[in-house]
Amino acid sequence: MSGSVSYEARPGAPLPHHDARDASLLNASGQLAPAGWTVMRAIIIMLCFGVNMVDGVDVLMISYVAPTLSKSLGLSAEQLGIVFSAGLAGMALGGLLIAPLSDKTGRRPLIIFSVALMSVCMIASGYATSLVELAVLRLGVGAGIGAALAGIATLAAEYAPPKHHDFAVAMLQGGYPIAATITGFIVAPLIHTWSWNILLIGAGLFSASALLPLIFFLPESMAFLAQRQPRNALQRIRTIERRLHLPETDTLPEPVPLDRTNAGVGGLFREGRMVRTLLLWTSIVCGFMTLYFIISWIPKLAVEAGLDISDSIYAGALYNIGAFVGCATIGIIAMRLTLHRTIMLYLLIAAVALSIFGSITMSVTQVLAVAFVIGIFLQGGFNGHYPLAAGLYPVKVRATGMGWAMGVGRVGAVIGPFLGGTLLQHHVRLSIIFQIYAVPLLICVGCVYAMSVLQRSADRGV
Repeated sequence: MSGSVSYEARPGAPLPHHDARDASLLNASGQLAPAGWTVMRAIIIMLCFGVNMVDGVDVLMISYVAPTLSKSLGLSAEQLGIVFSAGLAGMALGGLLIAPLSDKTGRRPLIIFSVALMSVCMIASGYATSLVELAVLRLGVGAGIGAALAGIATLAAEYAPPKHHDFAVAMLQGGYPIAATITGFIVAPLIHTWSWNILLIGAGLFSASALLPLIFFLPESMAFLAQRQPRNALQRIRTIERRLHLPETDTLPEPVPLDRTNAGVGGLFREGRMVRTLLLWTSIVCGFMTLYFIISWIPKLAVEAGLDISDSIYAGALYNIGAFVGCATIGIIAMRLTLHRTIMLYLLIAAVALSIFGSITMSVTQVLAVAFVIGIFLQGGFNGHYPLAAGLYPVKVRATGMGWAMGVGRVGAVIGPFLGGTLLQHHVRLSIIFQIYAVPLLICVGCVYAMSVLQRSADRGV
């Protein structure tokens, strides 16, 4: 079938993605089936988790090698901030320009392409000899990451069981801190003996190792196949349905013309989504600003706080252990408190922890403990935005919505590390720096609260 058509079995319920209010999945014919975990669903989430691990290695490795890299290439703190920000600017480009293509080409090929792009650029980064070369290659790494994040979140949102939807989408983001933690513990004893070049090349080879599992085991989105109906769409859908234990689709219904007025970027602002889209973007911009300041600078900040270089890497690793705990727990707690309330709670605690980290003199043990707590509530609270965004958009614009939310959010991710480098370069006190970065988290809380009010109004039909 032509790519200019789409399929929806009933208005407002793009299929075969589940309706979040039901504990069941719908196959492409609209038949109901139990929606518990199956082996294939678990494999899909694990593959998405693995892609996020690749992201974690590629983003954090540059942070871990920053002290030795800056000495080797003669980079100042401000120039190092440019390197960090180049990768984050690339993520914005990936989310804004590359991720939306998956609403046309499919989720699977774009995820594979994105992982290949970041692998090649990461390996090449190990051979960089100047600030310009390194910044350009980090731009490529970031572009792959930005596109991949939207793709994996979209697939997880479709294939996760309804009762565990928020948990699965938030949990797959735990791959990032887990990989960052493992990387930190590997790099810490090697940083004095191995060059930064070898460590970056090793990170790129690890990224490339994810390609074969993705090629052989990652399925295409059934919702995409049902809407776009490419060649062999029915056969591919039935294969996936058998592995998901869903009733098999006999025939695909006659496609209807694609509603272009509600597709693409324009679809993010129609059908009552405009205000919530703007609030989501504002919250993600502010969250990324603080998150990437901490991610990029925590080893350097730990050194400023009195730790030696090895202990500073352990501080970064403990932050990421906490981040995994945050990703693992926010979905579980959200099942009891609601996702909006859980995000607000986590980010409020993160703001308090940031203020403590920057204003109180602490021992090494205390610094490491507070870094762990910041990881739990900052990363966990921010990652709640992924299921929040996935629940806001229908299938036809979900990848575009996820990509643009995270792409626009990278404005904050670019500003955060660069501003941090500038503040450090001008010897601003750590207490003031951390208070500055607590403010965006409070703005996040306000935006998420406003979104919850709008959601309740929509549910009541107001």
